[in-house]
Amino acid sequence: MSGSLFVNPFHFSTMHENPGDMLGDFYTHNFEKGRISHDSMIINLGPQHPSTHGVLRILAELHGEYVLRAEPILGYLHRMHDKMGQVKTPWQFLPNTGRVDYLHPIAWNWAYVGAVERLAGIEVPERAEYLRVIACELNRIASHVMWWGAFVLDLGGVTPILYAFEEREKINDMLQIVTGSRLTMNYMRFGGVCADINDRFIKMAREFIPRMRERLEMYHKLVTGNVILARRITGIGPFDPDLCYRYGVTGPCLRGAGVAYDTRRAEPYGVYDRFRFDIPVGETNCSMGRYMVRMREVEESLKILEQALDQLPDGPIMAPKAPKATWKLPAGEAYFAVEGARGKIGIHLAGDGGKSPYRVKLRAPGFSNLSLFAEASQGTLLADALAILGSLDLVIPEIDR
Repeated sequence: MSGSLFVNPFHFSTMHENPGDMLGDFYTHNFEKGRISHDSMIINLGPQHPSTHGVLRILAELHGEYVLRAEPILGYLHRMHDKMGQVKTPWQFLPNTGRVDYLHPIAWNWAYVGAVERLAGIEVPERAEYLRVIACELNRIASHVMWWGAFVLDLGGVTPILYAFEEREKINDMLQIVTGSRLTMNYMRFGGVCADINDRFIKMAREFIPRMRERLEMYHKLVTGNVILARRITGIGPFDPDLCYRYGVTGPCLRGAGVAYDTRRAEPYGVYDRFRFDIPVGETNCSMGRYMVRMREVEESLKILEQALDQLPDGPIMAPKAPKATWKLPAGEAYFAVEGARGKIGIHLAGDGGKSPYRVKLRAPGFSNLSLFAEASQGTLLADALAILGSLDLVIPEIDR
């Protein structure tokens, strides 16, 4: 085997009106230059492929079953959320945040309203802060459980995804009461939340907590302790802290590498500093470590949820001087970050005194997490590369915004 490296395929994307023509020139150019060996093969994973979880394209060079290089290619789903945030008022743009990450939309809601509130100096009532935590942690559990089912499905196990959807439906039954939605939820408002929880919600939540703990035990017996899973992901795709730092990796992928960084603890927001919870870190920095971190985070979210329900105070759910639709965003800049299911979500706002922000920048954790895939997958078997890709917990709309 010779010539395992090749020129960046993005070089060819500007040479054709049709991006599909890129592959032929890419192969021809690199073969003539000797950068591709005679026995290597170029394939596409995606943009329509189950393991890419949406319209993500991986351009890969293989030597047999081994990956010489794999390049993620984006652009099939770009909707310009950052730009839309600059031409719409904050009220008009707020529903967009639920479309960026449809598996944990409430965290994106929170990041955006938090940035606006910080810029405008809006104080959120205590009860509303607790309601935000309750909704966000329920949504986090649903996201992690859906990842668990989809990850095992990527590896060939069909049954777990059916259990995952069952848990998600239980959670959506609760969140629908306060948000009116089951997917692209929009619960936060500038200065509070849109609806209070009722006795039915509280009853359902308290019944859900012990049920979810029992189900977790069953999931560990069904999947975690399965020798097939252990052999498929243990030791596969090791991420050391230096690799994570170089690419800006956050969330379970960073904690799976042994770094105990969680925005809820490192940069406390809301009322998270009032709750007792641990920050799970991986005992191994491989795909199994990332798997275990997410499973343990479900347990920690249940702890937070239980404490929030016990401590829930009375009071209003909206600030008395919450901004109205005719309100203008103050001049200045603000940044607000929250811990999403995939990592650190950050939103930077710059206002110039007009009705719409002058600048909006969304920091999506999935983009940084995906960026290390090319390096992490090099030299692995193709099946192992797909296991690494699945362990990143990608949601393509937040990566390709």
